Amino acid sequence: MTDTKTHSGGVEPGSLQGRVFRPQSPRELAEAIELAFDYRGDITIELRFGESMSGYLFNREVHGADSWVEVFPVSSSETRRVRYDEIATVAFSGEDTASGKSWDNWVAKKESERKAETDRLAADAQARGLL
Repeated sequence: MTDTKTHSGGVEPGSLQGRVFRPQSPRELAEAIELAFDYRGDITIELRFGESMSGYLFNREVHGADSWVEVFPVSSSETRRVRYDEIATVAFSGEDTASGKSWDNWVAKKESERKAETDRLAADAQARGLL
């Protein structure tokens, strides 16, 4: 499978964001679709007949020649089903909304909890006349 990486600033190392997969076999396409299914951002699918569609891949069904994906397109409120055999390219075009943020969120939460506890203890000490 041809895998290219578009280098753009601010992308987490190890993130799929910016990668473009051009599968050369049904197995490679299935691998790219599984990565896209687990991705927490929009993808862009280029179809073999030239159409391109961006959106969030939320479902897929693997049944040999009858395999398909379902996408919430960014340009429509209707979902779209696309057969695997119509897909030429899978690009991880949208921001990976979860990339690197779980640690940052945890740190922010812990800092907020520590500040709230410090404020509570200071208020309690002041109420007792200790401060």
